[in-house]
Amino acid sequence: MRKIETTRQIAYTLALTVCGSSGVHAEVPKIEEATGGMEQAALAAGLQFPLDTVGYREKEFLLSGTAASYAPQGGQLLPTDGKWEVDAGDSATYTTRAIVYRPIKDEAFNGTVIVEWMNVTSGSDSSPIWIYTHNELIREGYILVSLSAQAAGVESIKEKDLDRYGRLQHPGDIYSYDIFSQAGQAVRAHAETLLVGLKPQRVLAAGESQSAYRLATYVNAVQPKVSVYDGFLLQSRAAKAAYLASPEDVSDKTKIREDLSVPVLVFQSETDVNEVARQPETSTYRLWEVAGTAHFDAYGGGFGLADMGDGQGALHAIKALQEPPSSIFGLINCDLPINTGPMNFVISAAVHALNEWVRTGVPPATTDRLQATDFKLYNPEFVRDDIGIARGGIRTPFVDAPLATLSGTGNAGDGGWFCQLFGTTRPLDTKRLNSLYPTRQAFIAEWTRATENAVSRGHIRPVDGQMLIEAAKNIRLN
Repeated sequence: MRKIETTRQIAYTLALTVCGSSGVHAEVPKIEEATGGMEQAALAAGLQFPLDTVGYREKEFLLSGTAASYAPQGGQLLPTDGKWEVDAGDSATYTTRAIVYRPIKDEAFNGTVIVEWMNVTSGSDSSPIWIYTHNELIREGYILVSLSAQAAGVESIKEKDLDRYGRLQHPGDIYSYDIFSQAGQAVRAHAETLLVGLKPQRVLAAGESQSAYRLATYVNAVQPKVSVYDGFLLQSRAAKAAYLASPEDVSDKTKIREDLSVPVLVFQSETDVNEVARQPETSTYRLWEVAGTAHFDAYGGGFGLADMGDGQGALHAIKALQEPPSSIFGLINCDLPINTGPMNFVISAAVHALNEWVRTGVPPATTDRLQATDFKLYNPEFVRDDIGIARGGIRTPFVDAPLATLSGTGNAGDGGWFCQLFGTTRPLDTKRLNSLYPTRQAFIAEWTRATENAVSRGHIRPVDGQMLIEAAKNIRLN
């Protein structure tokens, strides 16, 4: 493994100093600590407990430089197989920000830095990778760098805190890909500042939803040119990739290129399942489709923000199956209770799986696909059991020892399409629960068996599995 990582370091060094034959930009940005204003990083939603209570700290930095745009060679439509050839276009100056979450104790660092392409679907920066996986990142000692890669994120935080962010400028999203490259380069080149002296062994990239949509383009077009990242986690990617220079660049369907030299793990909730992501698996491509999950859910939209990894989050997750919320952040009301499924537990396992894949060179095992019968955007249809739970896919106790019918589709409400992304939870009635579990001990036994199966397959982390088993002992069925 040492030889593999040495090879990556050489490739990285060359990328910093040499432009490719197509003139791809490979600048290292300038770094300085963000100060002033409210003296804290602005986010659409953040964790609701002091990070120092779990051994972490947060620091915000400004990154500035000159970023290049990209365009397809010859102005052609980019092929659906993802094997894109691009040229660098014009360049523009930028200043953006990155929030760094790192262990307080240097010895707790596990050597892996994840750069998150922050999500701007709401019009503001949010950090869903941090929200959903913070317990795994904290207990294993990862560093997360959450980057404002897109113009909407930069403009929104300037409005929130002009004193702190008034210097920020973003020339437009066609430059976002090179900005993301430069952030990854800065992790190594400016580790003394950005990581407060810690030295990364691996640098991964991650993004959720529209950020995964943009990372699909980055993987196909930019990564082969600059070799910045050692692996990619794409959570909830659509069939289409983002455009480079204009919307006419890409078709409605784009695969991840098969000749990539680094791993890509695509994580799909029920809401996100599409035919394109079901491309054949290779030595660098894996797909996880997870039963009972939605594009976003009650964990990311509420109680996950207070989850300190002490077992209370697991208990809350199981109780929420019986009393699910119908609102998102207490602000957007949906017609039906929103999904309270296992996404945070499985996406945490996906982070671990990708890191081990990069660290050892051994890919995670292939997984079953959900049994889909239709692939409508954000509303696919599945073969379901007599309770209404989708068959196939990655299984957890939430669907194999059910207290509710979980789905990634079927909602609506004041939030319109937004509620559609949050899926549904329908608690099972007493009659159904009694038929499944004649006694409380019968439920605990089934839940324990299903949890242990998920842990053994690598789809729930062992510490999360133990907390889920302990939490189930506190649940009453009627």
